[in-house]
Amino acid sequence: MLVNPAINHALAQTYAEKLGWKKGDKVIMFHVDDAGMSHASNKGAIQAMTNGIATSVSVMMPCPWVSEMGQYLAENKNLDAGLHLTHTAEWTGYRWASVSGIKASPGLSDMEGVLWSNVADVVAHASANEIETEIRAQLAKARTMGFSPTHLDTHMGTLWATPDYLDRYIKVGIEEHIPILFSAGNNTLMQQALAQGPLAGLNMLANNRSGSYDTAEVLNAIRQKGKEIWDAGLVVVDDLYLLSYDWEFPSDLEASDENLRTFKTQKYKELLDSVAPGITVILIHCTDADKGFSAITDSGNTRRGDLLSMTDPELKRYVQQQGFILTTWRELQAKRDNIRN
Repeated sequence: MLVNPAINHALAQTYAEKLGWKKGDKVIMFHVDDAGMSHASNKGAIQAMTNGIATSVSVMMPCPWVSEMGQYLAENKNLDAGLHLTHTAEWTGYRWASVSGIKASPGLSDMEGVLWSNVADVVAHASANEIETEIRAQLAKARTMGFSPTHLDTHMGTLWATPDYLDRYIKVGIEEHIPILFSAGNNTLMQQALAQGPLAGLNMLANNRSGSYDTAEVLNAIRQKGKEIWDAGLVVVDDLYLLSYDWEFPSDLEASDENLRTFKTQKYKELLDSVAPGITVILIHCTDADKGFSAITDSGNTRRGDLLSMTDPELKRYVQQQGFILTTWRELQAKRDNIRN
């Protein structure tokens, strides 16, 4: 993808360099979303981290299988595990309610008494106070279950949907001194998204409510927000990728484990070849999907493909041969804590 040099030339130093890595180093985090969503999700996340090259995982606290994952993390405190802050319940017949409860955050609940199925309805009904209440409830539940989250991120990007939601997300992270997923360096993927059309939440972040915007203005606003987070003592990453869902498996191939592994491994090699120097978080959905998982979603093959690629020795060899540096949220924040502002 072509990157606007007028935007990127101002990046004097990547966040990786700020943390002590060398200029040109490509620091990668393979980050597994959606643990706690189902038994298959838990199995896949654990396999990807213990038998593969995934380095971090985040847990959906409102979901039915969170107890299983919470117990595992309480017994395996060395794993890098955070919260996939969840304000939506998107599947048709498999839903979950808020942790804070309807009385505490009524705007988060739909007519079934569970979380809204999409971000637009959350924005239409839930106040920033209710968003923060739910963030804190999910954090408290995790701690009660015996694990201390290494970071916070956001399911379906809900906490990026409005400046007020984003501010509460950042506020909790700073107050609790827990790093949040926030990309404010190269932002290669963000530039691509902005080129494809308006992103309302980001327009408002740049004080632009007209629907049209200047890409450089929006990216500058994101960078300024990243500087605020960094100056408050939390780590910031340079880039974020969430492309796996968009990779279409060839329709003329059988979705066997061998074919899924080969396809996804090649795609991840291509993605790695394209990343810029700095800290890049690659979001993945590793699931040990079986026939039962299809009752939840038809995304089983792409999620299983993620798992098979993360545990593929060929991808591990490629990462090592090409000199990519794997990291975790725990390591990133430890490096940040050792730097004086």
